[in-house]
Amino acid sequence: MLYSVAFIILLGMFLGWVCKTCKLPSLIGMLATGILLGPYVLGVLDDSILAISADIRKAALIIILTRAGLSLDLSGLKRIGRPAVMMCFVPATFEVLGVMLFAPKLLGGSLLEAAILGAVLAAVSPAVVVPRMVKLMEEGYGTRESIPQLILAGASVDDVYVIVLFSTFLGMAQGEGVRAMRFVNIPVSIVLGVLVGYLCGYLFAIFFAKVHMRDTAKILVILSVSFLLVTLEDIMGQPIEVSGASFSLPFTFSALIAIMFVGVSLQKYREPVAKRLSVKYNKLWVGAEVFLFVLVGATVNIGYLGKVGFMAIVLIAAALAFRMLGVYVCLLGTKLRAKERLFVMLAYCPKATVQAAIGGVPLAAGLACGERVLTVAVLAIVLTAPLGAFAIDVSYRKLLSGNSVDMKK
Repeated sequence: MLYSVAFIILLGMFLGWVCKTCKLPSLIGMLATGILLGPYVLGVLDDSILAISADIRKAALIIILTRAGLSLDLSGLKRIGRPAVMMCFVPATFEVLGVMLFAPKLLGGSLLEAAILGAVLAAVSPAVVVPRMVKLMEEGYGTRESIPQLILAGASVDDVYVIVLFSTFLGMAQGEGVRAMRFVNIPVSIVLGVLVGYLCGYLFAIFFAKVHMRDTAKILVILSVSFLLVTLEDIMGQPIEVSGASFSLPFTFSALIAIMFVGVSLQKYREPVAKRLSVKYNKLWVGAEVFLFVLVGATVNIGYLGKVGFMAIVLIAAALAFRMLGVYVCLLGTKLRAKERLFVMLAYCPKATVQAAIGGVPLAAGLACGERVLTVAVLAIVLTAPLGAFAIDVSYRKLLSGNSVDMKK
């Protein structure tokens, strides 16, 4: 396992540096490292690290979401109002509808199978989007219009909404029918996530005021609690056995949203501490980013890609067009200029983490569409993660206005 870790770090950082030297996002080199080292090409990575790959990727995501929360300006979101709420579900809904419209014609299969595929594709990738929005906030681009904050908040809630849709469609394909409680749980899980995270951040602020410890120790405490929140969400989502009977809790909470609001709350109640921890989290992200994207790349089975070919690319392009239309609808009535709206539309397209996490579930469940769903999900990662990251990195200085005060810093 140790040699796998060494390969991931050394080759991932090297290829990331090569891409950055070529004016490309380092993410592309890290994804390429994962594909190259993964089980479908060279097979260098040890099975033990692949077995815990999902947990490592989630840990990396926790790091960047906490970092985002430590920088998120809620007052900006309040000024935006309606569009911020709409961004949480309208673009994903448009994308699912687009896939349902085109997938049966391009790839075959039923309307329900197309809905499952649409739900897999519809999630935006926080792993690609969040670090870039944090960078924009640090450099002062789009902050006066609260554009990075809008995308940050929307990307986090978007994933919760899409995963609920996916679970519902998957249950229908397995004969479970539609469960209204799953849809009721969407706003409940979001609100509970905000409340849980805000409370944890407030308690951290009190604790850090009374107990003096190094900032590194504070980060370890926050990370440990974040891991416990993710575990608690998983436990609440599992059936509970009582006296031979099985039942599930009617509601759960979104741990990822809670984790982001830990940072938001800590920033409000202990701002000096939050600023220092933000710097520490930036350093943690250097290593976490490598593991996240290399291990996402390791899930890519390039052997599948030739089986769907051009039609899958057309479908992904059509789905993204519908998604961008959904973003445009969300921004109607705002004061954003045309080029700022274009940036938001581009920034809301990358896909990676959710597709890697749930793309193989229909195949594991034995559904006829399973291999098709996995193949298109993999292709979506390969195409949209690097291209989306590249579009954000190249366009933000041209499409967004800079805050001169922040930029001088």
